[in-house]
Amino acid sequence: DRYPRQLEKDSELLKEVGVDHIFAPSSDLMYGKNHVTFVEPMGFGETNEGKSRPGFFRGVATVVTKLFNIVQPTNAYFGQKDAVQCVLIRRIVEDLDMDVNVKIMDTVRESDGLAMSSRNAYLTQEEREKAPVVYQSLCAAREVYDARFARGMDEVEADDLREVVESVLETEPMIKNVQYVSVDDLETMKPLDKVGNDGCVVS
Repeated sequence: DRYPRQLEKDSELLKEVGVDHIFAPSSDLMYGKNHVTFVEPMGFGETNEGKSRPGFFRGVATVVTKLFNIVQPTNAYFGQKDAVQCVLIRRIVEDLDMDVNVKIMDTVRESDGLAMSSRNAYLTQEEREKAPVVYQSLCAAREVYDARFARGMDEVEADDLREVVESVLETEPMIKNVQYVSVDDLETMKPLDKVGNDGCVVS
């Protein structure tokens, strides 16, 4: 999970929207040579995403906790694109009684629906052209969910949402294997069998 390092470019973009200060510590500064303490969020490693990225959520929980302790922000803003991380961060703030308001912002997308991300730079031209199928698959699941409730149903089978996501993804020949499609609770990220009015996280 390597992210492009583009601090100079990011700084210019932030300057354009009126940002006064940037906190961008080095890894050595955040994690000294004697660092042994981590935040271990129970259960997140057992999610499908957690299983596919061992240790990832421990890293997220630890660095965000350190960030909040150092900066002590009034508000912290995160993109909805990283839905599981958003659930995790809200869980940390509530469980550890942190005095910070977590604001989840809508995903910003390219004109074809692809979520904007620094890691899009790693896509080949062909991969970039095909990538919006992921968003299309999620939209298809949302349409099924909305249609069922419009007909008066009070819950939707999670399997139905998974199946429609998989069916859309399978229309793209470049996709050889779908690692997982998850339908999880909005607050706990535990798998759901049925989805009610509260909605869910499809990932």
